Amino acid sequence: MRSVAVVVQPGFAPFEFGLACEAFGLDRSDDGIPNFDFRIVAPDPGVVPSNIGFSINVEHGLEAAAGVDILVLAPIPRSQWEAVDERVIEVVRAAHARGSWLLSVCSGSFVIAASGVLDGKRATTHWRYADTMARMYPEIEVDPDVLYVQSGNIITSAGTAAGLDACLHLLRQELGSELANRIARRMVVAPQRDGGQAQFIASPIPIDTSLSLAPVTEWMLQNLDAELSVDRLAARAHMSPRTFARRFKADLGATPAAWLARQRLLHAQRLLEETDLGLDRIAAECGFGSAAVLRQNFARTMGLTPTAYRARFSCSEERAVSPEAVPA
Repeated sequence: MRSVAVVVQPGFAPFEFGLACEAFGLDRSDDGIPNFDFRIVAPDPGVVPSNIGFSINVEHGLEAAAGVDILVLAPIPRSQWEAVDERVIEVVRAAHARGSWLLSVCSGSFVIAASGVLDGKRATTHWRYADTMARMYPEIEVDPDVLYVQSGNIITSAGTAAGLDACLHLLRQELGSELANRIARRMVVAPQRDGGQAQFIASPIPIDTSLSLAPVTEWMLQNLDAELSVDRLAARAHMSPRTFARRFKADLGATPAAWLARQRLLHAQRLLEETDLGLDRIAAECGFGSAAVLRQNFARTMGLTPTAYRARFSCSEERAVSPEAVPA
């Protein structure tokens, strides 16, 4: 991965656009991070107005995006969703056809959707626009509850700051966890946020802070290797199982089982990156029971085996990466 182009169009959102510039456009060579051939492109080069009253001057047209390794689609205003610029659509299709990464921030996913390359795939966008996207593109599986989704070489992200999560996810895959962590540290952000955007969606169920689940979730994190049934967790929270499950989903945006599965996978990732423990030991510590169950859950969620993940993301400089272990 060497070259990155960000497509910006009239009415762009400055913050989301800036995330891509921050992730890929800065010189961090003094920290051992390779620079990218970074460029900003527009269908009509020149003055491009933002959605909050100022403009930027874009030097390059869409031809400068030809051949780039990563094509980033900045958000576009709602008025453009029904009529995405055909010139941009062609650039997206060409990038996808040659196997480049496609990454959208917030409503930039509507641009990728309009190109047709997301048909039959899972994607996301800002939770406020998820229903609209699902109506406009019923052939796309729109998930409103996540921060970002990777479907092959396409990454779509939710609103605003979730775009940074998506950028770091891509950098993590291409540069490895150590360099991605350095970039996150320079940005003063977490290298990998947990949870999804469901926690930000307005809920009709009022949250009673007196029933905070923080002590229970903290205990769950300390006992990932244990059998953590809803009945057991509800008893610890002094609630009925039904009330506990409802409260958990309202407060954390996920069912207890889904949240627990995610925490176990995150812990497995950390152990794969930072230790040389065998898969049986990791499976036991994370609550998967056996290496076979760990492999099944890990591959289903991450898209690669634990062994391949360790080969790609291990923080150990001494561990060699074998070509057979890293999927194309």
